[in-house]
Amino acid sequence: MSLPVPGQGVFVFEQQGNHSSVLFSIKDIKQEQGIQIEFTKQHVLVTNKETSYVDPNNTTGLSPHQGAYYWFSIDSHNQRFYAGVGEPRMETAIYTYVFTSNDKEEHDSIKLFLESLITIYYTESIKTIRVIRDPIKRKIALGVKDISELTMDDIALCTYMPIVNLPPICQKLFNCIAGEKFVLNTPDFPDFTQAIEYSIRTPGMWCYQKLLDKSREFNPDKPNAKETYLRITLGENNGESPGIPYVMEIWPVGHYSPIHSHANGNAIIRVLNGEINVTLFPFLCPDGVAPFGSATFKKGDITWITPTLNQTHQLKNMEKNTYTCITIQCYMYSSNSNNHYDYFDYIDDSGKKQQYDPDSDMEFLDFKKTIKEEWNQQSFKPNFFCSGFF
Repeated sequence: MSLPVPGQGVFVFEQQGNHSSVLFSIKDIKQEQGIQIEFTKQHVLVTNKETSYVDPNNTTGLSPHQGAYYWFSIDSHNQRFYAGVGEPRMETAIYTYVFTSNDKEEHDSIKLFLESLITIYYTESIKTIRVIRDPIKRKIALGVKDISELTMDDIALCTYMPIVNLPPICQKLFNCIAGEKFVLNTPDFPDFTQAIEYSIRTPGMWCYQKLLDKSREFNPDKPNAKETYLRITLGENNGESPGIPYVMEIWPVGHYSPIHSHANGNAIIRVLNGEINVTLFPFLCPDGVAPFGSATFKKGDITWITPTLNQTHQLKNMEKNTYTCITIQCYMYSSNSNNHYDYFDYIDDSGKKQQYDPDSDMEFLDFKKTIKEEWNQQSFKPNFFCSGFF
């Protein structure tokens, strides 16, 4: 297997079998020089014939957790190696090596050596997942903005990235739901958000009852009223996404999803009301693995998922919040994906990996009609949002 660009890229792989180490090498086209990479249970070792590239802070290698996978990044331009466990990104790195040079001649010699490396050789202990063209360089912004809204501070602080930096499928999804008129409260139903809040808080109303009915959805033997949210779908499943591609999700205060993954699909998530906390995990793990980060997104914020990044997460409307969060999720497989997996895998309360069929609780127009009828039947209209939160 070859790197798309000589001297740079990320090799992503799984361990095959229960070996105490996995070994591969990256060599030049003539196999005359190269580096050897070994992941053991204690550390990551990178060597060539003459040198060991040691990270003194590296104390881990192969993971004991189920579902783990690995990556190695080579960056000839910045003269760096990184290695990690799970999603290929800085936050999951366990090994770092930065070349140092005393003069330009040595710097150029190192660069020439790294740029010669192109072919990956590996043993039966490795199953290839993918090779990524660009090396790991810096932390990745979780928020995205249209170029008309992006500021220089957004880039410098790495809080937002331009949507054009994401794959074309994500750009397409972004353009479908990022418009100014893509909102809940419209002239025909200006109290829609208040009416949804009323339906959630009032016994006998549709949202209240549906949330109760879903308490066994993820754990049939252990009902959990807080591990529930509503899925209101827009349109039909055209076979290009896991489930219906457009889903409005409703998250009452304190409610959350199980830890789950997204079928190697692309997604754009926009917050329509309230705020949602997203906790990210390096991979989906039945026996539990620590998250590597979290972020809170407020009304108007947009975040993203690609087949390689942000795939495994847990969403929660935190207990400290006052109001229901409403998001719009848009999903689509990559155009070159021919192996569709129409489920979201999740971890249940007993630590087992389960399949979730991303179904619909109600179609959007039917839901809007139902909520409007509930709201109009009330002689007294409560004002949940007098603070101007929405």
